[in-house]
Amino acid sequence: MNQRFQNVGEWIDSRIGFSDCVWPLLTHIVPRDARWWYVFGSATLTAFIVQVISGVALAMAYVPAGDQAYESLQFITNQAPFGSLLRGMHAYGASAMVALVVIHLMQVYLHATYKYPRELNWMTGVVLFFVVLGMAFTGQLLRWDANGVWSVFVATEMVARTPFIGQSLADFLMGGQTVGGSTLTRFFVYHVFVMPAIIFAGVGLHLFLLMRHGVSEMPDPNRPVDPATYKQEYEARLKKTGVAFWPYAMWRDVVFSTFVIAVIVGCALVFGPPALDHAPDPASIDANPVPDWYFLWYFAVLSLLPPNLEIWFILGVPVLGFLVMFCLPLVSNKGHRAPSKRPWAVGIVIAAVAGFLVLTIYGYLEPWSPDFGVSELPASVVGVDQGPVFEGAKLAHEKGCLFCHTIDGHGGHRGPDLSNIGQQLTRDDLVIRINNGGYNMPAFASSLDTDQLSNIVDFLLTRSDDDAPTGEGG
Repeated sequence: MNQRFQNVGEWIDSRIGFSDCVWPLLTHIVPRDARWWYVFGSATLTAFIVQVISGVALAMAYVPAGDQAYESLQFITNQAPFGSLLRGMHAYGASAMVALVVIHLMQVYLHATYKYPRELNWMTGVVLFFVVLGMAFTGQLLRWDANGVWSVFVATEMVARTPFIGQSLADFLMGGQTVGGSTLTRFFVYHVFVMPAIIFAGVGLHLFLLMRHGVSEMPDPNRPVDPATYKQEYEARLKKTGVAFWPYAMWRDVVFSTFVIAVIVGCALVFGPPALDHAPDPASIDANPVPDWYFLWYFAVLSLLPPNLEIWFILGVPVLGFLVMFCLPLVSNKGHRAPSKRPWAVGIVIAAVAGFLVLTIYGYLEPWSPDFGVSELPASVVGVDQGPVFEGAKLAHEKGCLFCHTIDGHGGHRGPDLSNIGQQLTRDDLVIRINNGGYNMPAFASSLDTDQLSNIVDFLLTRSDDDAPTGEGG
């Protein structure tokens, strides 16, 4: 029996060439010090494999049609066997993949692994990073709930601001001039076919380059990169102190990748899949489009910028960021690799991480879009229970003023705080501003009669430090 299995194994091996092609790849020599710092690349690939497997399973029940997608997701979540688990794995797998590819890029940057001869390794990694972000963004629309649909509205509006080709590019992405069934179909194609194909090709090229130039050593402060001698010195050190990738180095990748899978599955089991918002309704403005956490910093910055800088940031930062990252090894491919010799690199990473955390927290705490769930102002803030001021306070809620403006701690954060507006503007100023509107503020001249306008202005004029009542949120 053993001889028969051996014969079968030899027959298969002679046809596919495992011992000639695959086994040498597994046992190639790597630096002895390639330890836990080097597990993030393989872990990112593992997260991508989780995405592929869970995505294929979800696609078997998902219907990419405008009138059925939402219902099919509800079916997957609530009725399909393991549907809730698979949706959770796909969602947390996306977060894991984005987090791991960012960590991997930071590690490579800190260790200056992009220097000679691994420039193309870095360049392909940068392309893969941006494609992964594209995968994450397109997946948000496939949820086909109000949040996903309105998020795409916001994003395509940004794309439409591109000079000359903006509107055409936005129409191409959406499959028309507005988000609809054709948009869902296109995003499904982007998410399921186009971007995974690019990732598969990019990973293949990335691994080929890894085998071609070898795994980089841990940076040595006393050994800067000199393109004239690096390859010969690297091969000599590898021959002297290197170890086989399997089993001496690969076990760390296996352990960490197993941990990543366990975290993804554990989060899916404990927390479940992301809750679906209500079904999309283009006629309803009762939506608060919030991007997934990895894009929250970007939208938070937009909420802080002056209006005249928004378009430059929207269009310039992604393009400039890609070009700077992609071209980095072309302008710096030799010299020191050790972080101790490159304090500016350490500073850049620390500043980037700190900025990301601060802006993400700000994005959670200070929404940049209207808050449609705010309640009427409490009596302790209004100060009276009848008369023009009381009616004006009611109108401030009914007409949506509180969706964007805060008054003594109550309301949204999109617009300026009105808690002291009575000290800042005169009656005539308020009338003009309310009637004519302003940047991101609609004009109310056609929706308010004279008495209503007068009541709102009477109420706003009471908002000051001197005479405004102190409310529970003031």
